[in-house]
Amino acid sequence: MEITLNGKIMTIADNSSIAELLESHNLPAVRVAVEINGEIVRRHDFFSIRIKPHDRLEIVTLVGGG
Repeated sequence: MEITLNGKIMTIADNSSIAELLESHNLPAVRVAVEINGEIVRRHDFFSIRIKPHDRLEIVTLVGGG
């Protein structure tokens, strides 16, 4: 199915969870913030929320600094 991820259209497996999407991109769930269609997703929902065709996702990697 097609989704938009960080402004780019891409194809992912049907019925993928956010956790599966993160894993396929080698992104650790503890260091990212995820938004679907303008709504922030809580980290504990990454496994239960399924991505739907044409969803718009934004994934931001958190970086420490000082």
